[in-house]
Amino acid sequence: MRPVANEPLARHALAFVLAGGRGSRLLELTDRRAKPAVYFGGKSRIIDFALSNALNSGIRRIAVATQYKAHSLIRHLQMGWNFFRPERNESFDILPASQRVSETMWYLGTADAVYQNIDIIESHACRYIVLLAGDHIYKMDYEIMLQQHVDRGADVTVGCLEMPRAESSAFGIIDVDENDTIRSFLEKPADPPGMPGKPDKSLASMGIYVFNSKFLFDELKRDANDPNSSHDFGKDIIPYIVKNGRAVAHQFSRSCVRAEGEPRSYWRDVGTVDAYWSANIDLTDILPELDLYDRSWPIWTHAEITPPAKFVHDEQGRRGEAVTSLVSGGCIVSGASLRRSLLFTGVHLHSHAKVENAVILPYVDIGEHARLSNVVIDRGVRIPDGLVVGEDPELDSKRFRTTPQGVCLITQPMIDGLNA
Repeated sequence: MRPVANEPLARHALAFVLAGGRGSRLLELTDRRAKPAVYFGGKSRIIDFALSNALNSGIRRIAVATQYKAHSLIRHLQMGWNFFRPERNESFDILPASQRVSETMWYLGTADAVYQNIDIIESHACRYIVLLAGDHIYKMDYEIMLQQHVDRGADVTVGCLEMPRAESSAFGIIDVDENDTIRSFLEKPADPPGMPGKPDKSLASMGIYVFNSKFLFDELKRDANDPNSSHDFGKDIIPYIVKNGRAVAHQFSRSCVRAEGEPRSYWRDVGTVDAYWSANIDLTDILPELDLYDRSWPIWTHAEITPPAKFVHDEQGRRGEAVTSLVSGGCIVSGASLRRSLLFTGVHLHSHAKVENAVILPYVDIGEHARLSNVVIDRGVRIPDGLVVGEDPELDSKRFRTTPQGVCLITQPMIDGLNA
């Protein structure tokens, strides 16, 4: 039941963000950090999108479960998300896997990560739990999903993304009737079911769930006592509720937040280096599908105190310039050329360097006369003078990590190996 007529349901919700995943398909980008802590969009981390959605939706109680190589993520959360105040009925809990239930057990699965923290969640006395994955890029108003959950009297409401049926086999697919009641939950089916009235489309799970708190706690306790369970929401909890309860789908198009001019719902899983590079480069478009300049739905993050970006030298062949690019604070483009690229904080390009189609993470230093194209460069890398990447695929593949789409991932150990 609704707490009070017309009162936002988000006031009575807790957002629980699952941020423990390694993201191994991002290769060396996640050698030192979890996938939710990977940089995105010039200033942010991937997790900032789920957290910002919760905050912008009116949710003021947030918990983040961490596990794999969590130091970078925890440090970011402490610096960028420490503004919640208990006296305003706000809270922000960071919940590392700490063997609270057993001295030998870390988080066994997504459901176990919530189960091990039930006592902390219960202490907030929230009526609803909004369960979120911390590793996707999108803007969504969770209040709309909460309203549907209550109006439909659902045991669980599952956030779903419409996608071409031919591309759906790699996702958890939801089969629904005409009223969006879930009939079955299929994990990576070879022949995904179509949607009612749209046989060429399928509904994929976004890993976003809304529960009544008490119902969720009961289900987690039941699942924890099942020796045959893998203690995962997608594999165990949701299929069980589909069979034995009332599960309803919520289509992302109903709650996607679009700025003026955004043509369609934007959601990205930047889980591979190619997808990560592409999503960042797309932000340099004149009218990108994801609008980071929309002040009505800001992406909150830890903002470093930096001086403005600087472009110096104005000679033929040695001109500091950037075209179709995003350049963050603290960057210096010194007599270098930058095209269709995204620079994070504190990047320094030296004279006569030429950079194109590049995603360059914070505090990279690019030497004189370097020529780089179609690259992702990890934080703090020192590119030596004269290095050429992106012009000889065979040579690149011997020195750096190359992707199926021809993007080169460059880390400092790879640079150090050039002289080994």
